[in-house]
Amino acid sequence: MSMATVQKIECIHPDWAAPSTVRACSTTRAGGVSGGPWAGLNLGDHVRDDVRAVAENRARLRAHLALPGEPRWLQQVHGTRVSVPGAPQECADACFEDRPGKVCAVMTADCLPVLLCNIAGTRVAAVHAGWRGLLAGVLEHSVACFDDPPGQLLAWLGPAIGPETFEVGDEVREAFVAVDPTAAEQFRAHGYGHWLADLYGLARLRLGRLGITAVSGGGYCTFSEPQRFFSYRRDGVTGRMASLIWLQS
Repeated sequence: MSMATVQKIECIHPDWAAPSTVRACSTTRAGGVSGGPWAGLNLGDHVRDDVRAVAENRARLRAHLALPGEPRWLQQVHGTRVSVPGAPQECADACFEDRPGKVCAVMTADCLPVLLCNIAGTRVAAVHAGWRGLLAGVLEHSVACFDDPPGQLLAWLGPAIGPETFEVGDEVREAFVAVDPTAAEQFRAHGYGHWLADLYGLARLRLGRLGITAVSGGGYCTFSEPQRFFSYRRDGVTGRMASLIWLQS
C-alpha cells in the first residue's frame, strides 16, 4: 500500500436548497493513499486496487465527513434496482433511505451520480445513472420510492463525463430517441455513426418528465480533469469516486 504524499480530501457539495437535515457530497480523487492508476482517494474495492488502501481511503472519508456510519456500498450493475431500508448488501444501482444516520452511496468514474431529497428533509436517495441506467429507467425507479409529489423533490447532478467528450454510437442515440423523440436534442453529430451525448441533459429531460424541476449541478467533466477525477473512459484501469447522501441524526 502506497503512503506517498497524501493530499487533503476534496469534496464537492451540492449547490441546492436542501433542508438542514440533509447532508450530501461527491468525492474527487484527492486525499487518499492509493497509488498507481488508482492514485488518490479510490473508494472502489472491485477495481484491483490494494484492499488495504481502499479500506484506509474509506476510513479517511468517514472521518473527514464525520459520517454517522459506514455507507451502504452497492454492487452496481448498470440496472434499475433500488436498495431500500433494511435490505441486505446487494446488486443495485440506487439507494433510498428514510432513516436518519444511514448513508446512501453510489460509485462512479464517468457515469452520472444523481442525489435526490424531498423538501421536508425526511427522504433521500443516491442514484448511479450511466446511459444504460438512464435508458432503462433507474431515475424513475428511484423517484417511485418517494411518497412525495415530484414537485417537492430536489435533484443534484454530480461529476460525470461531459457533453464534449462522451462519444457514443448510433445505437445509443436511437434507443433514447425511440423512448422520447426530444432526446435527440441531447446528441450532437461527431463523425459518421458517432455522436457526442449529454448525460446531464438526458438526466434533466428524464427528471423533467417526472415533474422534478428543481434540478441543480452538472457542468463537470470527469474525462477532462485527470488531476481531479477518475475516468474509466479515459484510463480504463482507474479508481472510483463516491456520491453520498444521508439524513442527519
